Amino acid sequence: MSSSGPTAQESQVIATARRAREAAALLAPLPRTARDAALEAVADALTARSAEVIEANARDVARARAAGTPDSIVDRLTLTEARIAAIAADVRDVVALPDPVGEVVRGSTLPNGLELRQVRVPLGVVGIIYEARPNVTVDAAALCLKSGNAVLLRGSSSAYASNTALVAVLRDALVDAGLPADAVQLVPGESRDSVRELMTARGLVDVLIPRGGASLIRTVVSESTVPVIETGTGNCHVYVDALADVDMAVEILVNSKAQRPSVCNAAETVLVHADIADRFLPAALAALTSAGVTVHGDEAWRKAGAEAGVEVAAATDEDWSFEYLSYDIAAAVVPDLDAAVAHIRRWTSGHTEAIVTRDTAAARRFVSRMDSAAVMVNASTRFTDGGQFGFGAEIGISTQKLHARGPMGLPELTSTTYVVTGDGHTRG
Repeated sequence: MSSSGPTAQESQVIATARRAREAAALLAPLPRTARDAALEAVADALTARSAEVIEANARDVARARAAGTPDSIVDRLTLTEARIAAIAADVRDVVALPDPVGEVVRGSTLPNGLELRQVRVPLGVVGIIYEARPNVTVDAAALCLKSGNAVLLRGSSSAYASNTALVAVLRDALVDAGLPADAVQLVPGESRDSVRELMTARGLVDVLIPRGGASLIRTVVSESTVPVIETGTGNCHVYVDALADVDMAVEILVNSKAQRPSVCNAAETVLVHADIADRFLPAALAALTSAGVTVHGDEAWRKAGAEAGVEVAAATDEDWSFEYLSYDIAAAVVPDLDAAVAHIRRWTSGHTEAIVTRDTAAARRFVSRMDSAAVMVNASTRFTDGGQFGFGAEIGISTQKLHARGPMGLPELTSTTYVVTGDGHTRG
């Protein structure tokens, strides 16, 4: 904020946050039935008003195409009647999830007779800063409403018309259901100024959750005064141990890398124990090449590639640290498990690591020495996902250590309050 005082845009953002805080106070004590009824109304409204949302979305799509945006990004931006119906169905799925608010985390009767309960309560005002996909607008709002939170949504400017239309539908549905419209708000403005103002609205916004690429997440984490839950960046590793089943290891590696390479739980590096390299590398190169994956390897991988007639690019330090999000993978042969652990701990983003082995002692040692949100044993990294974990939905995957770590379901959108009940107790 400049010395000349807040701009009009900054004032609008702060006013929006204040309204969200007032709405959060009204939302928190409501019973599950009220919140679920509002979400049902949201799902109905999305279906009934899909035409106006599609019309707004068409403006964003036209603008993106005129700007030369890649087709893959345009596709993520595009909304159709079928996609809106799927979004509405996802909202109904959230309705069916257990309500975290009011859950007693622990409780006891103290020796002095005081009854102590630690109870889940909403976080309050949750800010979501995200990129491109307008479906996130509804997903984030639904999860926040289910957990009793007001939400401030700041999507990318490329989806501004779509997000504006979607939020209008959501707000009207809330009013029809008897909830405050300001429980869901779009942060005004399309400039970086509005983002900065949101990131510094400490005291009005309780937590920020960035969803997007590494640059977005890094900016929010480094520039916010509001507490941030860091999500998403995934430099994930697969380690193939000396006693791995080669066929299983190849299948897990290809699935981890190529099943959907553009997501944060896709593998970006494979490490192979030297004792199994002669058997594993030829099979892995054949399978990765068949899946369209380019390998960026060390000398051992490049030699194996030359023998198999497969071109392997030379790996650099940038490859070890890079989140490709594409059909590329970094690859190295390591002398033992300890070297694999050292490599991973140096380069990981703390998302997901996997070991493939038949040696239970090696698996236990690997798991105990990892420092990531999820560790897989003989399973693909692609399983790090709220839906796959049985949470029903997720707001993101946290790679930090405080409050929430790993896939964040509804309980991770709550805090706790201690409720202490006495009978005239005083402390002596």
